[in-house]
Amino acid sequence: LPLFTTPSPSPDYQSGKGSRRPCPREGRKKINQIKTTKYTLLSFLPKNIFEQLHRFANLYFVAIAVLNFFPVVNAFQPAVGLIPICIIMVVTALKDAWEDLRRYKSDKIINNQHCFIYNRKEQDYVQKHWKDVRVGDFVQLQCNEIIPADILLLFSSDPSGVCHLETANLDGETNLKQRRVVKGFLHQESRFEPELFQNKIVCEKPNNNLSKFKGYMEHPDQTRTGFNSESLLLRGCTIRNTEVVVGIVIYAGHETKAMLNNSGPRYKRSKIERRMNIDIFFCVGILFFMCLIGAIGHGLWKGKFSGLPPFDVPDANGNFPSIALQGFYMFLTMIILLQILIPISLYVSIELVKLGQVFFLHNDIDLYDEETDLSIQCRALNITEDLGQIQYIFSDKTGTLTENKMVFRRCTIMGNEFSHQENAKRLETQKELDSDDEDWTKCQYGAFPGLSTLRHTGKILFHMIFFQEKDVTPDQGLLTKVKDAALKLETLTPHKVTKPSFTTGSSITDFFLALAICNSVMVSTTTEPRQRVRCLNSPASASPSLPLLRLTLEKAWGQTPPLAVEIPPMWATRAAPGKTARPIIPEPEFCYEAESPDEAALVHAARAYNFTLVSRTPEQVTVRLPQGTLLTFDLLYTLGFDSVRKRMSVIVRHPLTAEIIVYTKGADSVIMDLLEDPKLRKIRAKTQKHLDWYARDGLRTLCIAKKVLNEDDFQRWANFRHEAEASLDNQDELLMETAQHLETQLTLLGATGIEDRLQEGVPDTITALREAGVQIWVLTGDKQETAVNIAHSCKLLEQRDMVYTINTESQETCESILNCALEEVKRCYDMSKTEHKFFGIPLPCQAPSSTMEAAVPDIGLVIDGKTLNIIFQGNLEKKFLELTKYCRSVLCCRSTPLQKSMVVKLVRDKLKVMTLAIGDGANDVSMIQAADIGIGISGQEGMQAVMSSDFAITRFKHLKKLLLVHGHWCYSRLARMVVYYFYKNVSYVNLLFWYQFFCGFSGTTMIDYWQMIFFNLFFTSLPPLVFGILDKDISAETLLALPELYRSGQNSKFYKMSTFWIAMMDAFYQSLICFFIPYLTYKDSDIGVFTFGTPINTISLITILLHQAMEMKTWTFIHWSVLVASFLLYFVVSLVYNAICVTCNSPTNPYWIMEKQLSDPTFYLLCFVTPVAALLPRYFFLALQGTLGQSPILEAQKLDKLPKEKKDLAIQEWRRQKERLSTACRVAPFPGNARLGHLQVPHFTEQELRDSSIKESSSPMKRHVGDWVLNRDKSSPLPCPGYVGHNQRSPSSSARPSPDEHLLGPSGYKAFGMFTDSQTGSPGASSRGSHKRSQSSLTI
Repeated sequence: LPLFTTPSPSPDYQSGKGSRRPCPREGRKKINQIKTTKYTLLSFLPKNIFEQLHRFANLYFVAIAVLNFFPVVNAFQPAVGLIPICIIMVVTALKDAWEDLRRYKSDKIINNQHCFIYNRKEQDYVQKHWKDVRVGDFVQLQCNEIIPADILLLFSSDPSGVCHLETANLDGETNLKQRRVVKGFLHQESRFEPELFQNKIVCEKPNNNLSKFKGYMEHPDQTRTGFNSESLLLRGCTIRNTEVVVGIVIYAGHETKAMLNNSGPRYKRSKIERRMNIDIFFCVGILFFMCLIGAIGHGLWKGKFSGLPPFDVPDANGNFPSIALQGFYMFLTMIILLQILIPISLYVSIELVKLGQVFFLHNDIDLYDEETDLSIQCRALNITEDLGQIQYIFSDKTGTLTENKMVFRRCTIMGNEFSHQENAKRLETQKELDSDDEDWTKCQYGAFPGLSTLRHTGKILFHMIFFQEKDVTPDQGLLTKVKDAALKLETLTPHKVTKPSFTTGSSITDFFLALAICNSVMVSTTTEPRQRVRCLNSPASASPSLPLLRLTLEKAWGQTPPLAVEIPPMWATRAAPGKTARPIIPEPEFCYEAESPDEAALVHAARAYNFTLVSRTPEQVTVRLPQGTLLTFDLLYTLGFDSVRKRMSVIVRHPLTAEIIVYTKGADSVIMDLLEDPKLRKIRAKTQKHLDWYARDGLRTLCIAKKVLNEDDFQRWANFRHEAEASLDNQDELLMETAQHLETQLTLLGATGIEDRLQEGVPDTITALREAGVQIWVLTGDKQETAVNIAHSCKLLEQRDMVYTINTESQETCESILNCALEEVKRCYDMSKTEHKFFGIPLPCQAPSSTMEAAVPDIGLVIDGKTLNIIFQGNLEKKFLELTKYCRSVLCCRSTPLQKSMVVKLVRDKLKVMTLAIGDGANDVSMIQAADIGIGISGQEGMQAVMSSDFAITRFKHLKKLLLVHGHWCYSRLARMVVYYFYKNVSYVNLLFWYQFFCGFSGTTMIDYWQMIFFNLFFTSLPPLVFGILDKDISAETLLALPELYRSGQNSKFYKMSTFWIAMMDAFYQSLICFFIPYLTYKDSDIGVFTFGTPINTISLITILLHQAMEMKTWTFIHWSVLVASFLLYFVVSLVYNAICVTCNSPTNPYWIMEKQLSDPTFYLLCFVTPVAALLPRYFFLALQGTLGQSPILEAQKLDKLPKEKKDLAIQEWRRQKERLSTACRVAPFPGNARLGHLQVPHFTEQELRDSSIKESSSPMKRHVGDWVLNRDKSSPLPCPGYVGHNQRSPSSSARPSPDEHLLGPSGYKAFGMFTDSQTGSPGASSRGSHKRSQSSLTI
């Protein structure tokens, strides 16, 4: 058996001389059985009780129940006092037991799955359960089999030593991944022999990092072979496309990476829960105050007796306690009596209400995505109400605002730009069809009966076939050059190439070869033994012949299909010179499995130019050239992409020239710094110019480069790499160092522009959320220009916005910029706030923001990752946040995952606001976990974000209804239900408190104990639950049409300090009425205590239920039924209980009390008059509020009562008035001042900052802040006045142009005076999404 060791063995890794040999005794420790249950049959009761007592309310009520067992202070029968808390804890325990039983059944199914384990006695693999797998066992797995433990791959039936994995069960990613056999075991016989394995395996201790694993294997000859995560098969993954694999178990059971990552659902406390805990302490204070009054009153009442009262009972020694001691005892008795002032059933009710809310969230058809067959997932059940209080949204860009479905648009090679106009036209046509293909078809050709059938079979077959995103229409000019260059490529030999060539032809072939092989794309065809094929365009399904397609369409329409489309390349005809063209039969389609959509798009682009990736193995990669020649490159090394290097490289040996070539692709900000000495400076400048154009068009850019190595340099580097791979202590650092050492002195080949389309409904969603008062920040790792372009496309930034762009690496400069920007923004804000007056009265220009009293609506901020580092390291967070308060949009570009989470934490903690983070990739996980609510989008980048989120959706547009509708409903329902619970309990408890003034503060009650228990647990518990789950104060249509209604949740309108104390005062008033009207009615009569208490109890029930009815905004059959049922249940239970309880509560028994009351007319009169008197002030207040109130919520509720036609007209008028008010607020009071449309702070060195003068500045600020480049949109309206520096500068002023001029627009912009009316722009018209800006420079 193999030997194992770890660098620093944990206690359960018994080691001797640095190694460990698994033995039967140790094997029992390392079993593969998993257990996710919390309890066993024996531990359930004590452990569950212990856990429940961690909740303060449960501990409080248990203490009260225990206190009731002391005779000197008890207020109820001891057993009766235990009933409420026991019922609550039993209900909670049953819920916990049911959840644990589900986990037990799931564990049992998993542990009893079968796999084949090598048995030394039988010299063969035998079938065993997963739970019997041990560390050190050899496991044999077959295709489509799930991996039972973390296994090191030693053998694969694939000749290249590759195993294909599907990791969907682990991280949700559906694309296949490759795992490779450990080096040294690649070339084996057809069968792996475990008996011959005599190596020692040294690996790291178990950890939860799914992407990293390091170790080495020591052979008998003392040589070492390093391995990493590429050779590790993780538990839970599925073997695909590989017949048989064999490996050795490294980690088992709870030590596997999958189990270490299974932390379960995270617990977050909602804002309402935090507010509720504070109010519970207020209730405790009220309770103690009332008990103190009772204790003092009892002492004063006892002091009125001249002697000992006849009802006092001495202790065992015949002594009577002092009055002070009796007052203390009465204090404890009052606590027991008034204990339900703390709502014991509130916590359970909240959990049930949230379950109901989650149920309706899951079943909302508008939040269901038909394409992915997924609906919203609620992974955190306890923060649904926080959806209605969000103030800041932090969003990723790629895959969140965009589709993350990459489409190749254009490229530049050796400084020559190829626009691919035909490809752009095809994509625009597809986009139009995507918007509304069915309406388009009906509009052009009428309604066709077969369309629905055809749509169901393939969502319009011709649309799916002719317009696939992977299709790329080649640029004809480039295609001709590619063919010529490919012909020259085939003539190369090792003797002809003596030095690297920089000709255009060789660069073109290298460019497309790099696109085809510099990736980790896996290739498969439909002829391979693959059980799961995701490719939609296989010949069997999506690639029928053209006649078959036409026949299908004719059958659907009943006539010749009205198609006027160009036949795609797969059915195109080719003709050799002088020969007749003939249709070519489509070849077997290749299916490309890429870990990122970018890679797939580039591979498809290379294939469009006939550089087809045919196969990939760990050692070789094969590409078919345009002439059909197959080139098989020896794949020497692959340096994968990481977020630090921001690039990937492959090292191959060219099959024709035998050269060792490094192909590299990566971000332009990185690749441009790695180029060799500027031999091709002009090409580099042109390429950079093209990259800037691409970025302004919103395209994602990648640079392609190469490097040729000689044999000696490569061997030295390979030895260094081998040592790094075999290292265990600092392997990651050494591997990074080797990669960076290789990727230098590169030769630039070109760059690509890939379009990531904006998701459907994103602009509308962002507009609605901003109207709702939500501040939206975009945190992305993309280029600044790309992010700004997308921000304009999705209406995050408007043309009229004043946008501050800050890029600096100097702390002094950054601080000065923030100070100047803050001063300017405050000046604009103050002047605009005071300019709009009517007869001296300032007019409100805009609704106050939810995060501050008023915000300037037209300011945006763009900042890069380097500047964020300066802000965090230089303690500039306060100034940064102060500036962002005035900005309605903030874009953080080139930001790392760590910076994303730091920004979210900064805003959340410093501004004390509710935050929401939304993303779709692994780089968004930290941001999602840092926010109050994390939302993951199940998109193209796997499910890491979903697995770390609180809610999961499929489209960004679903955020609109999730927040504006469900968020508002969940918050308003739960907030009003919590306030109602406090009111209900205080109102009922006060009845007992008022009675103490008439019974000598003796702690007795006028209501039977059982009636008191049933009152809260049964009679009044169901209506609040229905109210919290089903009530709708405003309809969904109105909430979507009027997003500003969402502000009520941001401002905590329904539950805050004032609403709590108003409810308390209302409860005190109603309890006074419900007690003293019956008291005055029965005063001086000879009725019994329970005869007096029963009308009070009944009146209180009626009042509380009617109060609930007044709170309900929706009336359905369920609402009516629950209220009537609660009322009838009270009378039925009371009649039955009073009829059978003859001696239940001696000496005072409630026998036949209710029956007598029902025969007394006074009882009915009291039950009518008293609730009316108790609820009259509240009813009057609600009526007055509904008549004179100007609250948007009340106005919306009035709109909901109108007929649909009138309602729609009223909503339109509402929105028109709002637009007119908003437009009036944007009118500049001083038309002489220029618009500051865009402000950009470029990079400057310290020397440049010292040299920049502050002459001719009219601003009082006299410090070095560098040069500010001011841009404004030509069509922008005028802004608020008061910008620093009113001196017009000539183009020849001392202000220097920005060294990053390409960030603002194409070269050719001319600087001009700041206040001149001339408008200059780019010499060439920008394409879609570009923004023509003019540039001015001013030194402050």
